[in-house]
Amino acid sequence: MTQLLVPAAGLPAAERPGRTRRALRAVAVASCLPYLSLKAAWIAGSHLGIPEGSALLDHRGVMIAANALTVLMDAAVIALALLLTRPWGRRAPAWLLALPMWAATGLLAPIMAGFPAQLAVRALGGSVNSAEDTGREPFLDEWVFGVVYGGFILQGLSLGLLFALYARDRWGHVWRGRVAGLAAPGRGARLCALAAAVLALYPAALRLLWASGSTLGLSAARAAERTSDFYVLQALEACYLAAAVAGAWTLAFRWRPALPVRVPLALAWLGSGAVACWGAWLLIASLGPTDDVAARPTAAMVLSYAVQMIIGTLVAAVGVRLLMQRAGRGGAA
Repeated sequence: MTQLLVPAAGLPAAERPGRTRRALRAVAVASCLPYLSLKAAWIAGSHLGIPEGSALLDHRGVMIAANALTVLMDAAVIALALLLTRPWGRRAPAWLLALPMWAATGLLAPIMAGFPAQLAVRALGGSVNSAEDTGREPFLDEWVFGVVYGGFILQGLSLGLLFALYARDRWGHVWRGRVAGLAAPGRGARLCALAAAVLALYPAALRLLWASGSTLGLSAARAAERTSDFYVLQALEACYLAAAVAGAWTLAFRWRPALPVRVPLALAWLGSGAVACWGAWLLIASLGPTDDVAARPTAAMVLSYAVQMIIGTLVAAVGVRLLMQRAGRGGAA
């Protein structure tokens, strides 16, 4: 465990980060500024990018609280970029870095995959709703999504590369070798992986049904507003569930012994983060006030979000157990 808490001997001796890391840090910080500026403007009362009649304007207090929370979340990206590139960051406890990085990966990776996929499908003739189609004003002006999601993609790329460089220097010894060389997993890890696999059947089945056109379990408003964007996201969310379960199952049962350890570990990290963090985000959003009965999430939707949080937590527990075990053994080959 101590090897996860203190810098490994392989850390660079230079106090000043190299040119590549400084450039990535600058990109990470700069890519946060448009989003933070937009959120600050909304908190101050501006309607920049928000059409008249948008549901965002219905509950001023809730909007301010939600925007304040997301400002803190995006500011955490700047803090992480500094932690990953400053000398004091090398001495940070593992949990202080790993937990927010796991959450950042879980929230940003689906946007990095989903937004370009949605644009590609639209370019190939995918459907897009207009105010005339839905009878309601759009949530935000279209340009806002390009600015915000474009910034998120840059944040994800730069922060991900910085973390990969940092983790290689500090913890690279932990994921060396192949699955066959893993120590016998404990009963707890196997139970967590098995429970995650069983629980994943429910949200995965819903996502696949929705991706194929079914409205089972969807709210009336969500069913009426489905476009190609919706179908793309449902298919991708099923993939995140599959990645999480595959990673945990491989680590806990030493499935596919010839695989490098870093492959199932990456699947578990990415899949659990995406499943748990977006499940939590959607669950919180579903608890918010709405004046439109048809737009309220159904019990099936809310349950799927809660189950996703449990799945992600179980898979993350399998990964943490593996890292602690291998750190204690000095990193088995």
